[in-house]
Amino acid sequence: MTDTPPQAKREIWNHNPALPIPNSALFDWPPRPRLALWWLTKRWVQVTSGTLFLATALIVWNFLQPATETMRTLAPGWVLAIWARNLILLTIYAGALHLWLFTFSLQGEKLKYDARPMMTNNGTFTFRDQVRDNMFWSLTSGVASWTFFEVLYWWGASNGVIPTVTFQGHEAWFFVSLLLVPLWTSAHFYWVHRLLHWPPLYKRVHALHHRSINIGPWSGLSMHPVESWLYVSALLIHFVVPTHPVIFLVHIYIKCMGPAFSHAGFESLLARDTKVINAGDFHHQLHHRFFECNYGTSEVPWDKWFGSFHDGTEAASDRIKERRRRMYQK
Repeated sequence: MTDTPPQAKREIWNHNPALPIPNSALFDWPPRPRLALWWLTKRWVQVTSGTLFLATALIVWNFLQPATETMRTLAPGWVLAIWARNLILLTIYAGALHLWLFTFSLQGEKLKYDARPMMTNNGTFTFRDQVRDNMFWSLTSGVASWTFFEVLYWWGASNGVIPTVTFQGHEAWFFVSLLLVPLWTSAHFYWVHRLLHWPPLYKRVHALHHRSINIGPWSGLSMHPVESWLYVSALLIHFVVPTHPVIFLVHIYIKCMGPAFSHAGFESLLARDTKVINAGDFHHQLHHRFFECNYGTSEVPWDKWFGSFHDGTEAASDRIKERRRRMYQK
């Protein structure tokens, strides 16, 4: 009598990055200074979403910003102009990614994490369609929260209530603050995200974002208004710590347009099989698949420190499933 070989586990991913996925080397012990420096600077020294956002911030600040005198008084004209600008920017970034990856499928399923299509004719979603649902909540709740914090900042800065610095004379702080923004964003996101997974808030608020298990560019900012406000509140750091307005804009774009990249569902954009720019974040893709893991980002290993890190391996999947079972039994 021969033993029946154990059944292989079903492969749930169309594409895996190199596993296990790493956390930032900034907090490695013993320290690895060269690798830590690369983690700290890599988004600013190669073509990434970060460099795109920095370029966008510089263009907006120099050519598309209302005059300081205009913004000293809250008035519909300039407030609506900021709202329209944000609506257009999100549509350009999320829309272009969606067109490339999904509408025209210019790279097929190459480097796509989850091969399943987005949901249609499903009552879980507004309009019974995932893409329309995601677009609606991103362009309404998402852009409204983003615009609220941005308008408040410009009004406060124009009236001297919110401290800012110029580039000249503060060059070193400009670049240091640019490097620190992702670290602050990671800390804020982790703790707000853990709060949103508290059952009462999850059911009434965060569940809307988690409708999208198989994510796409429009999924990133698709949030309940309460979640949007909590999420964008990371910008409040600039209301008390003096930074250059361009740094504020970069932070906005990381928070509000960055999710279009991190939720893209593909590791990178390809042009003739050549990687053009990194897109999806497998660290966060795992969160949408397994829910109770990877609440933070890879910039700071909060999940590793608090036992919720999923590194993409089968062993981690088993551990997270057991963690979920224990959590839901309480």
